[in-house]
Amino acid sequence: MANTPQAKKRARQNEKRFAINKARRSRIRTYLRKVEEAIASGDKEAATAALRAAQPELMRGVTKGVYHKNTASRKISRLSARVKALG
Repeated sequence: MANTPQAKKRARQNEKRFAINKARRSRIRTYLRKVEEAIASGDKEAATAALRAAQPELMRGVTKGVYHKNTASRKISRLSARVKALG
């Protein structure tokens, strides 16, 4: 357990940041799941729309420090390739 005032404050800040990041990650996963479901159903229109909605969310996660830039780019790339493959 933290003893110094600085360490106690740090612990409080970490808890707050953890909750915020958890919510962000959850929100992004929801968007990604919508894309996955649209791909699974084979609906190219819905998949394209879901992907368009998911891209800015993922990149916002990068700017907020939830995801690494390359991770987000890789996810977008792989999803768009799968959406494109739908015919």
